[in-house]
Amino acid sequence: MRKKVTKAIFPVAGMGTRFLPATKSVPKEIMTLVDRPLVQYAIDEARAAGIKEFIFVTSRGKGALEDYFDHAPFLEQQLRKSGKLDLLEALKATNMESGAIAYIRQHRALGLGHAVWCARRLIGNEPFAVMLPDDVIAAETPCLEQMIDAYQETGGNMVAAMEVPADKASSYGILDVDEDMGSVVSVKGMVEKPEAGKAPSNLAVIGRYILSPSVLSNLNKMKSGAGGEIQLTDAIAQDIGTENTVYGYRFRGQRFDCGSKAGFLQATVAFALARDDLRDDLLRYLQEMVQLDKAAQ
Repeated sequence: MRKKVTKAIFPVAGMGTRFLPATKSVPKEIMTLVDRPLVQYAIDEARAAGIKEFIFVTSRGKGALEDYFDHAPFLEQQLRKSGKLDLLEALKATNMESGAIAYIRQHRALGLGHAVWCARRLIGNEPFAVMLPDDVIAAETPCLEQMIDAYQETGGNMVAAMEVPADKASSYGILDVDEDMGSVVSVKGMVEKPEAGKAPSNLAVIGRYILSPSVLSNLNKMKSGAGGEIQLTDAIAQDIGTENTVYGYRFRGQRFDCGSKAGFLQATVAFALARDDLRDDLLRYLQEMVQLDKAAQ
């Protein structure tokens, strides 16, 4: 019987410079996608997958992120008084019980691997998930839940994977596939941001991981990799061929890169169109804009 995955690390220490000036005072993770902060989508996905302990790796200036998950007694009282019970219900998803959430500071920006390593004492000797809130995935069954189901069969380490165009491969960690079994692939190598034309496949790692504690032992060696940062990909790759070998999982769903402005806008449109209360007005507006653009041409 495999240990259940009940802990998840959320690396949120980045400055969000691609969204300046907004992120001068607002952490990127609480910028709203329709009416929910980015981080709420990741939390909801984690909860659906059975995660019970939430570990945020933060940095200076992220106080608003911590406040977001705190209870707001005065606001709740006012909503209750006003009879706005639907809004009160919506707030429940933002509350974290005492002890369920922890915050760890990453004092130096040394990469994703270093951010995960910062949380090592709270993980101990258990398998754990890592979720990057920038990657928002629309799926009927949440991505992490899909992965945990597959992990129960495979064990080891598992990374979410998706096909990317060859000319985009240098922006990702890329899997060197040993055996392709459909949704799951076994991995014989991983390359972080390969040079153009040198990627071993077009199967890219995106921001969902289920990892063995052995990855934390690998990170203890603290060797810098691509870009002079401590790469999580390198630490995972060290487990290939061991009892905690590595698998890629082709998830079912659509991934949006909300770390980019274009991806954030695309996600906003897609999630709004999926809402009964927003779809008709937004669709009408988009159709009008397309007609105006065609007329201008």
